[in-house]
Amino acid sequence: MIAPGETIGILGGGQLGRMIALAAANLGYRCHVYAPETDSIAADVCAGFTCAGWYDAEALAAFAKSCAVVTYEFENVPVAPLAALGSVSLHPGTRSLEVAQDRAAEKSFVEWLGGRPAPWATVDNAEDLAAAIAKIGTPGILKTRRDGYDGKGQWRIMTPEDAAGLDLPQVPLVYEGFVDFEAEFSVILVRGADGDVRFWDSAQNAHKAGILSQSVVPAGDAVRAQVEAARALAKQVADALGHVGVLTLEFFATAAGPVFNEMAPRVHNSGHWTIEGALTSQFENHVRAICGLPLGSTELCAAGVVMDNLIGDEAHDWPAILSDPANHLHLYGKAAVRPGRKMGHVTRLVL
Repeated sequence: MIAPGETIGILGGGQLGRMIALAAANLGYRCHVYAPETDSIAADVCAGFTCAGWYDAEALAAFAKSCAVVTYEFENVPVAPLAALGSVSLHPGTRSLEVAQDRAAEKSFVEWLGGRPAPWATVDNAEDLAAAIAKIGTPGILKTRRDGYDGKGQWRIMTPEDAAGLDLPQVPLVYEGFVDFEAEFSVILVRGADGDVRFWDSAQNAHKAGILSQSVVPAGDAVRAQVEAARALAKQVADALGHVGVLTLEFFATAAGPVFNEMAPRVHNSGHWTIEGALTSQFENHVRAICGLPLGSTELCAAGVVMDNLIGDEAHDWPAILSDPANHLHLYGKAAVRPGRKMGHVTRLVL
């Protein structure tokens, strides 16, 4: 058990790291961010900041010496350099990173556990893509195996002719068949080092241009009917990885049951509603888990919750948002507003 007053290291300097640090501060911990970018919004609320590259072993080792435990806020941290952290505990561990940062690896892993992703095939060249389309059909979506998020690194293929005109990037890819679904939802859990697992209510999610737009709790009937099966798979994933901290799996609710979409070994945008809407937020429980503290209750503290992302210029609407006293506004402190960039979110409790 890591006592309050110690320092938590956070790999990555974005809004998820910022919200982890704010939750950690409420429990009496200091945080130290490590990120390559100089403009870290997580570092703005932390006691320490190391700005250095992922492959700077000396900087990583010095950072680790200042921390009692290290965590990460996104899954694209390179695994190999993390050996420089030495003996300090990394939660979640590198196995969770290795699986989640490669779309083919995570789909294979979930299938090994008995889960069902969309039909898929790996693609390394135009010939592979043609074979994948012949096997799976169209419409489909071509994705980079690594680094893509919020719709980036993705190409919709509605017909075989669409594929013929693509200038394929020289990186490993995966082709997925479209899924006929009734709703999208996420399963977010927290797992302690002792194996204790708690689930938050599953939010029904809506996306625009590949970016999460809204999460609503409670979800509709189609989702609620499939949450139990999805939770069972999520727990299998967490246990098999030896995961410590928050873990998120995204699903499609279909007529044949839940179809796995992707996983994130971390706190997740679709769980931001838990800050006001649950007795213990995903951020606080992540801190509790990685520090070996007892986990807090994940129960709802309202009849329902609606969370809307503020994307791009929507963040400029903060005066109107705050004019409604029932709204809870979270702005992430990003200096530049860009189309498609998550600038904040607003949460409203349904009482």
